This record gives sequence, C-alpha cells and structure tokens, in this order.
Amino acid sequence: MRFGFTLKPDHTIERTLALTRQAEAAGFEYAWMFDSHVLWQEVYVLLTLMATASERLRLGTCVTNPATREPTVTASALATLNQISGGRMDLGIGRGDSARRVLGKPPTTMATLEEAIGVIRDLVEGRAVTYEGTELQLTWTGRWKLPVWVAGYGPMALSMTGRIADGVILQLADPDLVRWFTGQVRQAAVAAGRDPSEVKVQAAAPAHVGNLEDCRERTRWFPALVSNHVVDLVTKYPRDELPESLTGYISDREGYDYHHHAEVGSANARFVGDEVTDRFCVLGSVEDHVAKLRELADAGVDQFNVYLMNGDEEQVLEIYGREIIPALREVPAAG
Repeated sequence: MRFGFTLKPDHTIERTLALTRQAEAAGFEYAWMFDSHVLWQEVYVLLTLMATASERLRLGTCVTNPATREPTVTASALATLNQISGGRMDLGIGRGDSARRVLGKPPTTMATLEEAIGVIRDLVEGRAVTYEGTELQLTWTGRWKLPVWVAGYGPMALSMTGRIADGVILQLADPDLVRWFTGQVRQAAVAAGRDPSEVKVQAAAPAHVGNLEDCRERTRWFPALVSNHVVDLVTKYPRDELPESLTGYISDREGYDYHHHAEVGSANARFVGDEVTDRFCVLGSVEDHVAKLRELADAGVDQFNVYLMNGDEEQVLEIYGREIIPALREVPAAG
C-alpha cells in the first residue's frame, strides 16, 4: 500500500512546507491539496512551493473541477509544474463541490468532466486537441505522462473512471463500500477492454491516532462533507440502487454551510453519529489503524490518502512514518 496526505490550504506557508518535508521523510509518496479558491489559499501557488520543497513526492489536486478553472488553464499549470517538479504531477478531478457551491453554482455535468479530462491530459502530454472549435497545443510540453484520478461515487462517475482514468478517489474508508465502488470501476474497465488492475484505487479519509472519543470528535466533520455527495446521488438514482450504509445516515441532515467546510467542530456535523464516523475514517490506536488499512487493502485500495486536517498534524505524520507505513508498505491491494 502507498500513502498520501491531503492538506487544506489554510496553513501558513512555512507550516505547509514543513509538513511537506516531514511527510516525505516519513515515507509518504503523494501530497494532495484541496482546491476551493474562495474558501482557502490558491492551490497552484502552494503546489509550486511544495514541488521545490520536495524531491520524490507526487503532487496533485484532491480535487479540482473543470468549471472554476477552464481546462486549458489547468493543463498549462500542470505542464509548468511538471517542468518545475521533474514530472511529479497528478491530476485529481471531479464535478466540483465546495469550489462551485460557494459561487452559488452547481457541480458540472459528467459530460463536461469527461471532455475536460481528455483536453487536460492531451495538452499536458503534448498532443494537439480541438476544444470548442479551435485546435490547440502546448508545444513546450509533452515530456511526462499525467496520471488522472477521478473523484466520484455515482454509477456514471465510476463507469467513466473505469473507461478512461488512471485511478479513482473514493472519499471514505469503509471497506465494504470501497469494495462495492471498486467492483463497478473494474467492471467498467473490463467492458472497455482494459486491464482492471490499471485503474488504481485511492481511499481518502481522515486518520487520527489516539483516544477513540477524541478521534471521533476531531473527524466527525468528514461524513458531513461526504453527505453533500450522497445527497446528489439520492436525487439522481433510486435509493435501492445505492447501499443503505452510504445513504442511511443523511436522513437527519438539515443543511450544510460551505463556509465551515472540512472544519473540526463544525455544526455541519451535528447529525453524524459515532458508527458512521468510525466506518468512514481511520481512528484509534496504531493497531486499529494497521488492522483497518489491511482491510482496505483487501478491498482493493492501492493508496490511502490521509486527510491531514484534524489537529496534531505533525504527530500524525510522525506516528505514520514510524509505525504504520512500515507495517503496510508491502501489503498489496487485492485484485
């Protein structure tokens, strides 16, 4: 299993870079950043600094979208960052949640997302594209490949991921749900004539080590964040087509204030109970973390992406580097 971490872009620049250096030294292989430009700092400026402060970390957005940033702008930014980093950029992309909602706009369509992925990937990798009736090419790039990770839970998103993407980002750490989603991605890959093992699976969720009650209170915000996507799903698909373990917990949800998005202690999480927090996150002792991460690997997870935004970030990185990453490094994802 590989390990990544995601930062919310609200730290001082000095702390962002210190966490980046510490994570690389601890054995993390991926560094991701939330992209919600109104709520937090500009992600591509931070990724540039993180690229110069690291040597091996792969860097990317978790996640951007094709609307708040026009696809050719995203392509140019990533291609430039590949030059700065020596080809260490990945693209994490979805339909858009907080970045769109705070503008009073809905997420984009799946068709828009799929078109944008093709445009961004082709441009970064140096190929000419026809976009909105005009042929375009970044003639100065093309040396490196751009791995594309798609974030989504719905049947259409998972099917598209299996057809065209390098990886799927599943924002939860429930092994049963991960297994259910991963099965759909693999089926779509096979139907598209691909080797399903080509599509990597990332579970992205908060991880906190310590007393379970404290861990729950620090991470209860996360199922509330996921609920935004679940609400979208239940408005599009019959509930009997979706697992009760995913949809059941939103019955008491009253609303969501995006100005307190991904915030520890936010009132957004009032409806979230202990059971769903335990399922969606990785919590408790070191032994609890290792056991659950083994379950996630058995469910097909190749990369666990720690949402590092629950306090005590330096301590979490230190414990993962010392005790958890070494215990899981050789554990393969189930095929």
